[in-house]
Amino acid sequence: MEVEGLIPWSSNATLLVTVRDGEESTLAIYKPQRGERPLWDFAHGSLGRREVATYLVAEALGWDLVPVTVLREGPYGSGSVQLFVAAQEEMNFFAIQDDARYADDLKRLAALDVICNNADRKAGHCLVDGDGRLWAIDNALTFHVEPKLRTVIWDFAGMPMPARIESDLKRLLDPLGELQEGLGRALERLLSEEEVGALTQRVRDLVGAMHYPEPGPWRAVPWPLV
Repeated sequence: MEVEGLIPWSSNATLLVTVRDGEESTLAIYKPQRGERPLWDFAHGSLGRREVATYLVAEALGWDLVPVTVLREGPYGSGSVQLFVAAQEEMNFFAIQDDARYADDLKRLAALDVICNNADRKAGHCLVDGDGRLWAIDNALTFHVEPKLRTVIWDFAGMPMPARIESDLKRLLDPLGELQEGLGRALERLLSEEEVGALTQRVRDLVGAMHYPEPGPWRAVPWPLV
């Protein structure tokens, strides 16, 4: 892993790196644990693990929304490493929220943020690559046991859940219950037992409700919005 430079305007240390495997290489985003800014409500040093857990949940659902994200040892110690997305400038959530081409993916992303309890889904965390594909990045403030959903994606609040999304969520409950293998075992290594239990309950609640939630009594949007 070779550091190319610092990504500006990030709350935590965020580095653009080149990852090499023999003759193959790719750009990635490396967020070392030691560069995390302390937060009062999330355990210090846990943000990278939460990024990886979000990727694993999205993959288990079959929702290819989060770039490949892993934990690795890098030049500044352990941290999350996420495949770099070459995004189109100015193409954030606000630019695509009324575009019918992204409606299905945004409905999936809204559901993903509900079950992962994403406390920081800003518009700028929704990227569109050169092929017009939607990606969700910066998934660190997730999986808290207390309700903390803060997102700009409230377009579907109160609307019925699409049948395909409901089916995917129901299918997720089996691997979440198998804590000694597969997804359950992987999440146990990344999150606390209480956080995995809260995730499972949020999936059950969303499936039972069969519709997207309304904004909670807490502050329901992140700041800044982008």
